[in-house]
Amino acid sequence: MVQSINTKVDLVIDATSHMGLPDYGKIMIGNKGFEFFNNRDARKFIQISWEEVDIVIASIMFKGKWIPRYAIQTKRNGTYTFSSKDSKKVLRAVREYVEPNRMVQSLSFLDVIKRGMKSTFKK
Repeated sequence: MVQSINTKVDLVIDATSHMGLPDYGKIMIGNKGFEFFNNRDARKFIQISWEEVDIVIASIMFKGKWIPRYAIQTKRNGTYTFSSKDSKKVLRAVREYVEPNRMVQSLSFLDVIKRGMKSTFKK
């Protein structure tokens, strides 16, 4: 069994990890870090301490009505993408430990297309 890094838990919610194939499990947010535990395989887990979190990226649609997924970019180990039943509740819990200026909104589909067109015409 995996030992949790948290001593106090703020939120536990069903979630999906999008690292390769989707893994279903639970997200645990506590005083020491962000954790994901797989429901089926105890060896598949992700533990990210709050000191390691660089930025949190949220994909926002319909002017904030729906947040389908969010990502946590770490300082050394890359980006981890998750989705959960109530993404707003998860992001509010994360905001208690991560500074609000390190929580950003991802680019929309049209913004990505605009950047691609600008870079194509600059060359």
